[in-house]
Amino acid sequence: MRGKMNSQIIEEYNRRPKRWLYYLLIFIILLAISIWSTSVVHYHGVSEHGALIAKNIFTGIFHPDSSLIFNFTETGLAYLLLQTFAIGILGTLVGAIIAVPLSFLAATNLVPNWLAYLIRFVLMAIRTIPSFIYALLFIPVVGLGSSAGVMALGFESIGMIAKLFIEAIEDLDMGVIEAMDAAGATTFQKIRFGVLPQLLPDLYSILLYRLDMNLRDAAILGLVGAGGIGAPLSFAMSGYKWSSVGAILLGLLVLIIFVELISSRIRKKLAKG
Repeated sequence: MRGKMNSQIIEEYNRRPKRWLYYLLIFIILLAISIWSTSVVHYHGVSEHGALIAKNIFTGIFHPDSSLIFNFTETGLAYLLLQTFAIGILGTLVGAIIAVPLSFLAATNLVPNWLAYLIRFVLMAIRTIPSFIYALLFIPVVGLGSSAGVMALGFESIGMIAKLFIEAIEDLDMGVIEAMDAAGATTFQKIRFGVLPQLLPDLYSILLYRLDMNLRDAAILGLVGAGGIGAPLSFAMSGYKWSSVGAILLGLLVLIIFVELISSRIRKKLAKG
């Protein structure tokens, strides 16, 4: 009987669709695209002093400027990291405040399809613009500094938070809502005991993930004058102060690792309920 079963398995295996030509075609297309992409990359080799500059960079990074690390004034590393952290948090909150209401209006299980797709189109348009461009747009409006960084990160966060939260809303167990409706629950009770318990863990997880991204983006936005640690990093690199660059990168690494550890623990608790 086992031999008969094995023969049936082999027979079914031999009957499977022959897709090797399909996979070969995909491989050839990807290979052609990769080769074509290399045509736009023009490599001119290492500059005359490139090796020396690279050595100085790594020497400075592994020998950070202790005077910057232990400077607790407004020009010190601790203050700049705190400002970057604050920009990341406020940017995430601004994005969430705008994104959450729009997410409910873009969920096809809650509103008519025409309205949902209209809101989704607006969100897609917001999502296509990177934070760097938003910063350049907001600097003339609110001026140089952290305010422009907060607004830039907030608007960039809207698209991603809304996209993920819409999926969470559309995965709602509507049976719970219908059962509460049949039991005579009020609208407030349905939202409080039927909707929020299902959505809040997902929302918290999305916000923590976005905060982690915003902290990295906040460091970059300082390069265009939108506050945070990016501007001192840019000045240090322009002045070839590699020990200061090393101190700033070390501080960023510690900050991001700290936030990642905290957010991971919170996400685990949310997953366990």
